[in-house]
Amino acid sequence: MKSNHLLVAAASLATLSACNNTGDSKNTANYKDVNNPFFKESPLQYHAPEFDKIKSEHFKPAFDTGMVQQNAEIEKIINNKEAASFENTVVALETSGEILKRAQIVFYNFTSANKDSAITQLEEEYAPKFSAHSDNIFLNDQLFARVKAVYDNREALKDPEDKKLTELYFEKFEMAGANLSAEDKAKLKKLNEEEAALNARFSTQLLAATKGGGVLFDDVAELEGLSAEEIQAAQSDAEKAGQKGKYLIALQNTTQQPALQTLKNRASREKLYKASWTRTEKGDANDTRKTIEQMAKLRLQKAKLLGQPNYAAWKLQDQMAKNPAAAKDMLKQIATPAVAMAKNEAAELQKLIDAEGGNFKLEPWDWNYYAEKLRKQKYDLDEAQIKPYFEITTVLEKGVFFAAEKLYGVTFKKRTDIPVYHPDVVAYEVFDKDGSSIAIYYLDFYQRDSKSGGAWMSNYVEQSTLLNQKPVIVNVYNYQKPAQGRPSLISFDDVETMFHEFGHSIHGLVAKQKYTSISGTNVPRDFVEFPSQINEHWALEPSVLKNYAIHYETKKVIPQELLDKMDKAGGFNQGYAVTELAAAAALDMAWHSVSDESQIGDALSFEKKALSEVGLLVNEVPPRYHSPYFNHIWGGGYSAGYYAYIWSEILDQDAYQWFKDNGGMTRENGDRFREYILSIGNTKDLNQAFKDFTGHAADIKPLLRSKGFIQ
Repeated sequence: MKSNHLLVAAASLATLSACNNTGDSKNTANYKDVNNPFFKESPLQYHAPEFDKIKSEHFKPAFDTGMVQQNAEIEKIINNKEAASFENTVVALETSGEILKRAQIVFYNFTSANKDSAITQLEEEYAPKFSAHSDNIFLNDQLFARVKAVYDNREALKDPEDKKLTELYFEKFEMAGANLSAEDKAKLKKLNEEEAALNARFSTQLLAATKGGGVLFDDVAELEGLSAEEIQAAQSDAEKAGQKGKYLIALQNTTQQPALQTLKNRASREKLYKASWTRTEKGDANDTRKTIEQMAKLRLQKAKLLGQPNYAAWKLQDQMAKNPAAAKDMLKQIATPAVAMAKNEAAELQKLIDAEGGNFKLEPWDWNYYAEKLRKQKYDLDEAQIKPYFEITTVLEKGVFFAAEKLYGVTFKKRTDIPVYHPDVVAYEVFDKDGSSIAIYYLDFYQRDSKSGGAWMSNYVEQSTLLNQKPVIVNVYNYQKPAQGRPSLISFDDVETMFHEFGHSIHGLVAKQKYTSISGTNVPRDFVEFPSQINEHWALEPSVLKNYAIHYETKKVIPQELLDKMDKAGGFNQGYAVTELAAAAALDMAWHSVSDESQIGDALSFEKKALSEVGLLVNEVPPRYHSPYFNHIWGGGYSAGYYAYIWSEILDQDAYQWFKDNGGMTRENGDRFREYILSIGNTKDLNQAFKDFTGHAADIKPLLRSKGFIQ
C-alpha cells in the first residue's frame, strides 16, 4: 500500500483543472515575447517544454501576461451577445488562459522537483494572486449564469463528453461559491488568498526543514548495518554539505526512514527517527505547526461560508465516497483488525528483543529493525539478499515497461535528444500497440535538496483530442543516488513504488478524451489511486519478476528459492503497514472534520487526541505522516482525501481478484482494463465503470483477505 501521490499544482490549476497547451491560436496574437518560451507553443515533439531555454525570470511575465490574457477571454465569453451555448461558453472557458496554463504547469512541477530560491519567492508571491484570479472566474455572476444556462439544457448535448464537461464546470462553480451573496463572495476570496499563501509557506517550510533535518554521524561505526554503497553515499552527501569526513543520512518525507531497517546501533536509530519526527517542530522559521493550525481554521471557515458543517463535507461532494461518514466507516472497517494484528506483531517483536537480552521496550525506531530480523527468522529472507537483483534501470525497462507491453502493448524508446530540467532526468518516447507514437515520458529518480520528498506522477502536457495534444508525463522519485561508478540498487519496496507510480502514468498515457479537464488522471481522488495500486501487483507476477530481477554482477535471474521466500513473506508485518496508513488517513479526516474552531488546539495535542478517539494511538506504530510534515494534506492536494489510498485499494484488490479469476495477466484482460478503466478519464460514473469491469459493486472482503485480516 503506497502513500505516493499525483502532483497537484496550485489552487488555480486544481480548480480550473485544465493545464493545457492550446496551440498557436488567435488567443495569443497580442501576446508576443520572442525571448520567453511560455509565450508560444513549444516546437518540440508533443509540445514538451523547452527546458534548455526556460529560466526563472520567464515565469513572472508569463504569469502576469497570462492572467491578463485569460481575463480578456473571460470578458469575451461574458459579453457575447449570442445565447449561451456549449461551444461559446463551456469550451471557450475550458480553452482559455493558454499562456498562464503553459507557465503554471511547468512552474508547479518545478516547485516540487526542481525548486530554487527564485522559484520559492515566486511561489509565495503568486499563490494569493492565482487564488484571486481563479476566484474572479468562478465567482463571476455573469459567467456562472451562462454556464448554468448550458447546464440546464445539457440533455440536448449529444456527445457524452460534452455533457460531462458541462456538469463538471457547473459543479465546480457551485462548490467554489458561485451561489453566494456578493458580501460572502468577498469573504471567500479573502479566505482563499490566505489559504493559498499558507499552502505555499508550508511547502517552503517543509522542504527547508527536511533538507536541514538530515542526520550527521561522526563515526562510521555508528552506521553499522548499512551496506558499503549506502555508507559511501552518506559520506558523499556529507561532503557535498560541507561536512567532509562525516556521514549524512538525508530525510525522506515519511515518518519511518529506510536506514532504520538495518542500523544496528540503537542510539543511531533513535537519533534518526527523532530527527524525522521533529523536523518541523523546532521553534524556528521552518516550524510548520502554526501554519497548519491556521490552515485548518481557514478551511473550516471556508466550508461554513459555503454552507457545509466542515471542510471534509465540502471537499467530498464530488468524490466516490460523497461524504465523510462513508470514508470514516471504511477506515473503521480496516483499522480495527489492523490495530489488533499490529499489537500481536509488537508482542512478537518484544519477545525477540527479550530473547536477545535487550533490556528495553519496543519503540518506533526499533520496529523496522526487529521486524526485518523476525522476517529473516521466519522466512529466511534477508533484504540484503534481494537488493542486488533490483538495479534501477533494469527494473524500469525489463520490469515496468515489460509489464506494460505484456498487458497493453505499449513500448518505450529512450530519447537523448529531448531537453530535460535536470541532468538526472531521462526521457522516453511511448508507442502504442499499433506502433504509433503516443507520448513523451520523463523519469527523475534521485533525491536532491531541490526536490520534495516522496514519489509522484505529473503532466507537463495533458492529453486532448480537441487540442490535438498528446501527453507529456513525468514520474518523480527520491531514491538515494549511488556513489560515482556504483550501481543504483533499490529495495523491493522501492520496486513496488516504481510500479505504483507508473500505474498513474499509464492512466495518463492511454487517455483518449476530448477535453483536458476530464482526461487521464483528472478523476476523483478516491479513484485515482486505483490504477496505480493495481499496477503494483505486476511487480510480483512470475513472468515479469524473472524478466527484471537480474543480479547486477552475476547477471543471473533471481532464484526460485528466493521468489518462494518472498511470496511466503508477502503478508508479513501487514498490521503495522495498514495501521500506520490508517492513522495518517484518520488524522487527515480529523483535521478536516472539525465543526468548531475551538476544537483546533495546538497541532501535537490535536493529533494525539484525534488518534486516541479512533483507537489508532499506538505508541509503537506512529502514523505514516506526522501532522506537521503531512505534505499530502497541507501542500499536496489530498486534504480530506488521504483515505483515498485505502478506498482505492478496495477497488484494486477486488479488481485484481477479477484478473486472477479470469486468466491473470493476459493481453485480453489488459485490453479490457484499459477500455473500462484506464482510458475513460472522468467521462463516466466511476462506480458504474468499476461495475462494468468486474460485474459487481466494489467489495472490501478481497482487501481484508489480502491483509490476512479474514480468511
